Amino acid sequence: MREVNLKVGLTPKHPCSYLPGRLEQLLVLLDRELLCPQGYEQLLTAGFRRSGSDIYRPRCQACQACESLRIAVADFVPGRSQKRILRKNRDLRMVLSEHDKPEYFELYRHYINQRHQDGSMYPASRQQYEGFLLCHWLPPVFMEFRAGNRLIAVAVTDLLSDSLSAMYTFYDPDEEHRSLGTFAILSQIQLTKNLNKHWLYLGYQVDGCRKMNYKQHFRPHQRLIHGQWQTMKDGA
Repeated sequence: MREVNLKVGLTPKHPCSYLPGRLEQLLVLLDRELLCPQGYEQLLTAGFRRSGSDIYRPRCQACQACESLRIAVADFVPGRSQKRILRKNRDLRMVLSEHDKPEYFELYRHYINQRHQDGSMYPASRQQYEGFLLCHWLPPVFMEFRAGNRLIAVAVTDLLSDSLSAMYTFYDPDEEHRSLGTFAILSQIQLTKNLNKHWLYLGYQVDGCRKMNYKQHFRPHQRLIHGQWQTMKDGA
């Protein structure tokens, strides 16, 4: 999909969410007819992403650090450390839910207020949670991870015709030793396979941002570079 065919707006410059000392601008989709699962899946292939019910893409004149990343799940093979994480979390039970539950926000608030006190999402609020994760034209599914009956992680995920898109994962900070962020992606890869879909989109990879670098360890993966999807293999 070519950008020239889209109705978009450009936000004012504001502090970058990923790289300190830089400013960012976002393209925001104005085409209301594309605010649907089919339109969004097309836009994902062009590097767009949703936040709440809005669709956006970074558009910074002096920086190209944000690269969309996706995994062709049929080609993915977990590495040794990822296999260890799978074994470590064998005791967890995963349940899919189509409904937002009060306990999700309680876990989200605990996660944000413990782990992201230096970010724009702090302090967590119900309004911010709903505005970020929920979507009126594409209700997400919630992958619950439970130890017994205790909820310890939630991976908010968009299900589309040929792909899944990992929206956001939050977890109990006391369970950090489980590497639940990585485990959630591995679980989303398996769910994508189980549903006979081809792609798992992981959002933006920013090599200069330490908090984002975990995504590049899922290989092989593809990155959208200068408008072309390029495959990154081991050692790439």
